[in-house]
Parts: sequence; structure tokens; C-alpha cells
Amino acid sequence: MSIAELYQKFKTCSGFSTDTRKIGENVMFFALKGDKFNANSFAQEALGKGAKYVVIDEAAYATDDRCILVGDVLYTLQKLANFHRQHLNIPFVGMTGSNGKTTSKELVAAVLSKKFKTYYTKGNLNNHIGVPLTLLGIDESYEIAVIEMGANHQGEIRDLCTICEPTHGFITNIGKAHLEGFGGVEGVKKGKGELFDFLEKSGGTVFVNNKSDVLLTMASARNFKERKDYLMASNEQVTMLQDSPFVVFSVNGKSYETNLPGSYNFENIAAALAIGEFFDVPADLANEAVSEYNPDNNRSQIIEKGTNKILLDAYNANPSSMSASIQNFINLKTDKQKVVILGDMFELGEEAPAEHRAIGELIAKGNFPLVILFGELMASALVSLPNAFYFTDKFSLHNWLIDKQLQDSYILIKGSRGVSLETTLQFL
Repeated sequence: MSIAELYQKFKTCSGFSTDTRKIGENVMFFALKGDKFNANSFAQEALGKGAKYVVIDEAAYATDDRCILVGDVLYTLQKLANFHRQHLNIPFVGMTGSNGKTTSKELVAAVLSKKFKTYYTKGNLNNHIGVPLTLLGIDESYEIAVIEMGANHQGEIRDLCTICEPTHGFITNIGKAHLEGFGGVEGVKKGKGELFDFLEKSGGTVFVNNKSDVLLTMASARNFKERKDYLMASNEQVTMLQDSPFVVFSVNGKSYETNLPGSYNFENIAAALAIGEFFDVPADLANEAVSEYNPDNNRSQIIEKGTNKILLDAYNANPSSMSASIQNFINLKTDKQKVVILGDMFELGEEAPAEHRAIGELIAKGNFPLVILFGELMASALVSLPNAFYFTDKFSLHNWLIDKQLQDSYILIKGSRGVSLETTLQFL
């Protein structure tokens, strides 16, 4: 069956699913494979729950004409998503970066939604499976799309661009994320730069933070049909008035307070406002959208618990984002006791000991009254932190927090997704 023929069947369905726990009536089910599962074996269950078609790649599971046998379900999903994308004649804003992708994506979507019916990546559906699923969720009623693209190896952003074909795009920043997979910072630049490569070849529009020397150099090495710089070095329209505890920014002399902490978030705000301006979103509505935005999902969340205030930024971490968070916390003015609860940073390869040691040195400069470290990799940070409390298992960490009963503290919680430090919240 050709992709065009499959697309005609897809158009007769009420939706799609890759999870038999979430099967709606008349959906198309894609039987994806993973390291620990083979969804071909769930094809009959999907049909029994109301699926109209199941797309499979193992003939043994084809029982009737509702089973569509293909060579590879994932490849077919990606080709189908791209075929659907080509039927959508709307702007696609693609974005990637080492840090701040999700916050930037949500800010851009919030701004654009003030003028357009906007579709944007939900949650963290930003990989080789998530991007196709995101595309298939866009129908003809939408006027613009914002697509987040994540990667931990070179070539992945190139492939995702081929699937979603962005017409516009930007890179939040280049940092020390996924160093193991990318092969160092130069590999990160090359991998993230694949978005710039695509937009250069396709004649798309790029937005460039020209206060970032790295991004400015990357952009200047390419010949774009259209390039819009933001955070200009002079004659700035948007300026940051304060970054602690929340960013306050000014546009043409009028100030706006946000719910986002840290100067690093100001760059995300500036990108959203620049993109809104490009698409003619009224400035007052764009500024309002940024002011109203409330982070969630363990990203830059401020939480009040009793006498404690918590800055929960535990969705993920790498040396660049960890350093920015700690430095912001050092600069933060508060009458409360400052406490840091920090966990391992993953996917750093042979750089892991040095990067964790550097984090320990930065923490030491903060002179925090209480430092709590979690994870085997954080042992390297202890060199500079002889008085830190150190744990390698959650049970001990949780019990220590129960016994300690922290009071009147301002607490920063940050670590990689794999350590899930948000579990400490219930014990604070």
C-alpha cells in the first residue's frame, strides 16, 4: 500500500493511537516496537477496543483487511506524518536547543495563540516518534504550528526537519547537553545546527539570538533567505529589569512581570516576543501572553509549602542549565535559608566526573547553608563540598528530609530526568 493510499484510510479515522490503553472508536493504531515491547502483539486488542485499522509490520498478526501490513511501522508513521504535513499550507516554526526548548515552545505558542489558532508540541513529544505524532494531530483548522525537536545524536535534527519541514525556526542555545551522544560541544553545535542547515536550503526564516556568540557565528556562516535577529546589542526594544525572583522585562518603557525565574528565561521570552512581532501579533497581547504564562511539569516552578518556598526545576539537567540555575539561586535575594537539592546529570560520557566536579566548585562559591546531593555521579562534586549531605538511594534521602523537617527555607531542586528529584517535594 502506498503512503497516499494509507493516507486516504487515515483520513476516514477519528484519530490515531500507539497505546492500547488509549484507544478511541475508529482510530488508526500504529504497532510500534521498542526495546522491551512489540505492539504487533496488541493489534487484535486494539481492534477489539474499537480501532478501525491497525498498522503492523509482522504478517503473523494480520487477521483481516483491517490489518495494514507494512515493512516498518515507525518508518511508515514518519512518512505518513510528512505526507500529512505537505497538505498543511501554514507556517511551521521549528525549534531546538540544549536548554529551554519546552519553555520557549510554550511561550512562542502562547504569544502566537493571541492571534492565530496555534498547534504546538504537547509535553515532550519531540523525538523521532513524538514529532510524527504531533504532526498527525494538526488538522486544517489550525493557522500555525510550533514544533519542538530534541536530539542526543548528530543527524536526528536533520531527520526531524525532513519529516516536519519547518518554514521558520530558531535555536534556543548551545550548551553542554547530551555530550556523550553528540561527541562534545562541537558535536552539539553541528547537531543543533542541522535546523539552520535545513532552513538555509529550503529558503526558510531564522530567528537568531545575536547576543549568543555561538549562535551568531553559526548563523553568519550560512546564507539565509530571511534572518531576524533579536536581543540586539543596541537600541533594544525588550530589556530585562530584574531576574530574581522572577523576570521583569520592559518594552518601550512599560514593564511586565512574569512567573519565570532567572536571566536564562529572559532569552526565551525575547525569542517569543520576536517571533510574535514577526507574525504581527499585537505587542500588548504578546506581552500579556508572556506575563500570564505559568510554567509547570517540574520546570521553573515556584511552589509554596508551609514556611518553605521551592524552586522546582527537576525536569532535566545538564552542565549548562545546572550552572545557570545555581548562579541564579546564588544571586537570588531572600530572607530565608537557601538550600540546594541537586542530582546527577546524565549522558555526559567521559566528561561526567569533570562536569560534576565543576558544579561542586560553583556550589561552594554560593556558600549555601545546606547542600544536599543525590546520585553516584554527584560524588565528584563532593571534592569542593566537605559539609554536603550525600545520598545514593531515594529511601535514605527521603527519610533524611523527614527527620530534618526543613523550615523557613528557599530550596532549589534540580537534576536529570532519570533521578526524578520531584519525589522530594512530599517530604519538604
